[in-house]
Amino acid sequence: MLFSNALIGLREGLEAALVISILVAFLVRTDRRSALPLVWTGVAVAIGLSVAAGALLTFTAASLSFEQQEAFGGFASIVAVALVTGMIFWMRRTARSLAGQLRDKLDQALDIGPVAVIAVAFLAVAREGLETALFFFSSVQAAGGGTLEPLLGFVIGIVVAVVLAWLLYLGAARVNLAKFFTVTGVLLVFVAAGVLAYGVHDLQEAAILPGLYTLAFDVSEYVPADSWYGTLLKGILNFSPQTTVLEAVVWGSYVLVVLTLFLAPQRKRTQETAQ
Repeated sequence: MLFSNALIGLREGLEAALVISILVAFLVRTDRRSALPLVWTGVAVAIGLSVAAGALLTFTAASLSFEQQEAFGGFASIVAVALVTGMIFWMRRTARSLAGQLRDKLDQALDIGPVAVIAVAFLAVAREGLETALFFFSSVQAAGGGTLEPLLGFVIGIVVAVVLAWLLYLGAARVNLAKFFTVTGVLLVFVAAGVLAYGVHDLQEAAILPGLYTLAFDVSEYVPADSWYGTLLKGILNFSPQTTVLEAVVWGSYVLVVLTLFLAPQRKRTQETAQ
């Protein structure tokens, strides 16, 4: 799970860090540094809410019965995939205009008052934080608990994201963000497909969905779950040597539909819309 969690941490962390750097740079360049503490306050509240959400999900699941835990984890995984999928397409659609939108919102908030500035910073970061918390919970459930690997992966990804964003802010690094988000988006499609399939399996374990014992394939003899390559496939794609028909159908359908839509050329906006 280390690679997939690090990828999520990198992607979500870089988005949040870029948002923060845009807000900070705007205040610095317009000589309104006095508002910086308000931005950092909004960021801190968003981070605190995300951590609290992750803790709440974890403690809630721990108090449930086995069937309830499976159902809770299954639905949480599906919601996490829905959020991450939306994030992938949202960033693809708004990446070029994001900086301008954030600067306009912050400029308006400065005219309204301190609470508005805090709210802009909070809302800009909170979504990535909540998505990360939900995906982290799903990863912990998939890993079976009792391991720090999901947390380590997220921490590595977030640290790399913060360093990269800081270098971009200083002008010490040049990264084609459009290509970066395209590549990570493709990788995230496969990661999300694995989480979705795992969520379906959880719902089968909870007897909410049928077909728990109807297998599409069983390669556990050739790909043992405790082997290095079995662990690698589990960590990257959430691959299970024993996959049900419903899991396989859901995984394949998700990848086919989402990847096709994601890689399809974007329609150019008309001149009227652009104006």
